Amino acid sequence: MRLLLRQLRALEERLVQGGGQAKADRQHRDGKLTARERVARLADPSSPLLEIGLLVAWDRYEGQAPAAGVVTLLARVEGHPVVIVANDATVKAGAWWPETITKILRVQEIAMRNRLPIVYLVDSAGVNLPLQDGIFPGQYGAARIFYYNSLMRRVLKIPQIAAVMGPCIAGGAYLPALSDFIYMVERTSFMGLGGPNLVKGATGQKTDSETLGGARMHTSLSGVAHFTATDDPDCIRQIRERIAGLPAPPARPAGANTAQPAEDLYDILPPDHRQAYDIREILDRLLDAGAQTEFQADFAPEMYCLEARLHGRAIGVIGNRRGFLKSNAGPRIGGIVYTETARKVSYFVEYAERRNLPLLYLQDVSGFMVGPDAEAAGIIRAGAEMVESMACATVPKIILTLNHASGAGYYAMAAQGFDPNFTFAWPTARIGVMEGDSAVQAVHGVELDKLKAEGRPVPPELQQRIDKTRADYDRWLDARYAAARGHVDALVDPLETRLLLAFAFECACASGHRAHTALEVLGS
Repeated sequence: MRLLLRQLRALEERLVQGGGQAKADRQHRDGKLTARERVARLADPSSPLLEIGLLVAWDRYEGQAPAAGVVTLLARVEGHPVVIVANDATVKAGAWWPETITKILRVQEIAMRNRLPIVYLVDSAGVNLPLQDGIFPGQYGAARIFYYNSLMRRVLKIPQIAAVMGPCIAGGAYLPALSDFIYMVERTSFMGLGGPNLVKGATGQKTDSETLGGARMHTSLSGVAHFTATDDPDCIRQIRERIAGLPAPPARPAGANTAQPAEDLYDILPPDHRQAYDIREILDRLLDAGAQTEFQADFAPEMYCLEARLHGRAIGVIGNRRGFLKSNAGPRIGGIVYTETARKVSYFVEYAERRNLPLLYLQDVSGFMVGPDAEAAGIIRAGAEMVESMACATVPKIILTLNHASGAGYYAMAAQGFDPNFTFAWPTARIGVMEGDSAVQAVHGVELDKLKAEGRPVPPELQQRIDKTRADYDRWLDARYAAARGHVDALVDPLETRLLLAFAFECACASGHRAHTALEVLGS
């Protein structure tokens, strides 16, 4: 754990530098703050900063797209949980990469699902033209950002505030135009469907940026923008005042201490991810000490279902136990979902839905039980019940992947595809259809069995293919690989997990609204 955290911190420290100090200095010379400086001023001083997708695209484009050129996070602003999108102009002038679209869409979905205000701090040169084929077209191309803008404005009534704090060009101008309020900064803002050079080429007219699309023009002549700020700090001050005027959020519940110190979390997971540990040791360091009620403690003990509190908030917890366990039905293997496991979890989820208990899933699952006995016991039907109850539950669901998240067990434990409110992982997380050794057996097992039966050694060519399969799975199962592709919202330091989960539940529960956003938007 400590080794993985050192590697993760080194990577994150590099990514938060964006395009580097020279580019940041240029921002300052132009009279502008950097994206992260703007975010720091916008957020309350004591607020957690829950960054979404920091590692997205870190291993692509030869490292030239740190954080995909956009800072996306959640923070408190004047006490309100708020989603923030800030273009990082130190990274290729804030141009949009394909993954920039992915990140913006993800936090827009968070805003819609949780009914949170969203603030756009725009400072972007537009589409990264050499990569336009991954940005412009498609169902989940840039147009979907504006689709979500429109739905939030007209259907879901979610406050959207846009501040044009640099260039805002071409189709990107529709993002602020589809917001409720638009702020522009004197001398540094530009908003237009085309810049001066494009206008000259298209129409032959000569003009300058300020005349064509500056703050004064748009607030006094076109009427496109609503408010003018003298500089970035003044703009951020005005946005904070706007958010302060929103209806007050619900009071946060009072927290309590944990039963055990959080510092020990580094030492609970064993160095070998296949070895057992006691999940209660983790729960004692994440949840409030005091009254906790385990559901069906003596039935299907490989799954832990618990009513508890996290920073004073009542929640339901579903977590996989690991190791070999005893039960009245015989020995069980922790991390495996049996027929009884699935039915127990399904009932608990339905209970949480009736009680309005938000759910925390702690994933360390290797998959569903297989074999003649499992099939005869109806594992497919029971697994379907577990999936269906989870998928249809409208209470907030937050996922924390501790270790394994494999096969259909990953799906049943509220995988990302089922639209949980947030998905987090420890650096030890391993998300994939199976482990490398299992993949080797699945792909090459017939050949290996034949060679063994004939008493022949493994030929070099086959060994190379086996080594490649195992190496591919090791790379795919790395938590940083999952984070780079947006399969988790954030990788989390165990010591910071409790605070982050508490804030995530605060965001998920702030509006009190319960619905499946996809169904609601479609009018079902």
